[in-house]
Amino acid sequence: MSRLLLVRHGRTLLHKDDRFWGKTDITLSNIGIWQAEKLRDRLVGEKINAVYSSNLSRAHATAEIIASRHQLKITACDELNECNFGYAEGLTFAEISQLYPELAQVLSGFDTAVRFPGGENFNELNSRVQKFLKRLNEHKPKETILIVAHGGPLQIMICNLLGIDIKHWRQIRLYLASLSIVETYPQGAMLSLLNDVSHLKP
Repeated sequence: MSRLLLVRHGRTLLHKDDRFWGKTDITLSNIGIWQAEKLRDRLVGEKINAVYSSNLSRAHATAEIIASRHQLKITACDELNECNFGYAEGLTFAEISQLYPELAQVLSGFDTAVRFPGGENFNELNSRVQKFLKRLNEHKPKETILIVAHGGPLQIMICNLLGIDIKHWRQIRLYLASLSIVETYPQGAMLSLLNDVSHLKP
């Protein structure tokens, strides 16, 4: 058995207005740093064997804060980056509806046929996630692996690990600075924790 600790990065400086931020490299806000520190304290007792992160600042900084108590090198991976939203990058859904009505319709239907103009399509994002998962085969059983990334890649990863049709990826909610845990076995994977943010409560 291997344990995968799946963490979504903390809040960023551009958190407001619910905009589509994908490839844009945004840093953590002070709240985001605090959230990462709470995750660090929560996971301090874990025997973590390896740490992987998106190479975008908001995820990598979150990983650095958590890993600071474990003396582990962080492996940054392009495969864990958030979706490239192309021309929709930085827009709200309302703005997308005005500029790209067909895209807005596909997004509303949770359709995996989504393709962002000038950016990625869903299959490209899924292929990236599957490529990353192959990396995990290099690890020995019983290792605990921390993976810090973004909502989209982590939702798709959970679907792939559990054998759930990827069309359900957006039905998995992952809050900022949340922790999810998947235990992997030769026979398959088991979800033991999902979207937990109890470490952020007073």
